[in-house]
Amino acid sequence: MSIYVGNLAYNVTKDDITEVFAEYGTVKRVHVPTDRETGRMRGFAFVEMQSETEEASAISELDGAEWMGRVLKVNPARARE
Repeated sequence: MSIYVGNLAYNVTKDDITEVFAEYGTVKRVHVPTDRETGRMRGFAFVEMQSETEEASAISELDGAEWMGRVLKVNPARARE
């Protein structure tokens, strides 16, 4: 499973996201999509953690939390179509 993290500040880094999610378990991977034209972050990311229990804990604790002046939207990522 993967976690969708939305409404991120545009200056956030992979390390910042890893640090926040590491409080809930082992972070396996963080993917931060960027705009092809500008190279700027698109305001969302995907996080994969070691176990589904850790992912569920992170989702329940971080969804709606304020971070870097933004209210995070954190939920299970939908499968790519």
